[in-house]
Amino acid sequence: MVDVTPAEFEELVADALDQIPEELGRLMRNVAVVVEEEPPEDDPELLGLYEGTPLTERGEWYTGVLPDKISVFRGPLLRMCATREEVVEEVLVTVVHEVAHHFGIDDDRLHELGWE
Repeated sequence: MVDVTPAEFEELVADALDQIPEELGRLMRNVAVVVEEEPPEDDPELLGLYEGTPLTERGEWYTGVLPDKISVFRGPLLRMCATREEVVEEVLVTVVHEVAHHFGIDDDRLHELGWE
């Protein structure tokens, strides 16, 4: 397991978000990105989680709601990596994966695109 402090890990997540193309980043409204230490107990290997309504499913009814939430789980990401470089890469893949869900892209399409 690689030793990356919580603050360093949050910085890696911020760096990954900065790699999202600017035109897509501008479309990410009402979404919070958070770092959590561990995923829910029922899925201990989960690396990230998108909770919300994808942009492709929003209609006129979508007003006054709480922000969507993207969680990136530090524990499992650090446990699966042997080097800091692997952590950087896996954080990027996880962030892109969860942001893609915000845009309505499902796991099958992400796999086709090589982001699985």
